[in-house]
Amino acid sequence: MTGFRAQLAEQRWDDHRYYHHSLVNQSLHFVSACTFLTAYVLLFIDPAVASLLAWGVAMTSRQAGHFFFEPKGYDHVNKATHEHKEEIKVGYNLARKYVLMAIWGAIPVVLLIQPTLFGTLEYPDGFMGYLRHVGIGWLGLGVSAIFVRVMQLWVARDLETGLVWATKIVTDPFNDFKMYKSAPRRLMKGERMDHHDVDDFEDLKAA
Repeated sequence: MTGFRAQLAEQRWDDHRYYHHSLVNQSLHFVSACTFLTAYVLLFIDPAVASLLAWGVAMTSRQAGHFFFEPKGYDHVNKATHEHKEEIKVGYNLARKYVLMAIWGAIPVVLLIQPTLFGTLEYPDGFMGYLRHVGIGWLGLGVSAIFVRVMQLWVARDLETGLVWATKIVTDPFNDFKMYKSAPRRLMKGERMDHHDVDDFEDLKAA
């Protein structure tokens, strides 16, 4: 378990120091974390609504931070190129995210064209019924995306790496809330970039 926790802390630290320089990105991750935590509660009450909230608000704000605000030039803090970081990233790098988000965007279109998904679903009761089908489809996509990446990491590295990554993904909202709760305030003060230091890593190890 000690090794598992150490690897989890390392994955979190690498993700933070490589992919969260922009305080706009961090602020969007804070919004995403708050939304995901709400969705976690709703998951036990109404999974379809929880999924719509998670994908429609939490994931879009989170990925917008990465796609539009995070610097993609040479990382002088970590002395690494963007291409190198993308190559060694454990989870979904931008290339994999493009595929994932394309599938995400395709699900509503497919359900609009085939409301019963070729007879596998009941015909939706109006627009709200259609949205609920989309929510369940997105929920299935989320679970599948985690499962597929765990399997890929198992083949490429080992099972523990995959399980650590899956644990990181599921617990990211809690960690992001703690790590980035000060980002909106700093952004409003005029700061734009974060300078990571070893104290951040100590916080992650203690989490």
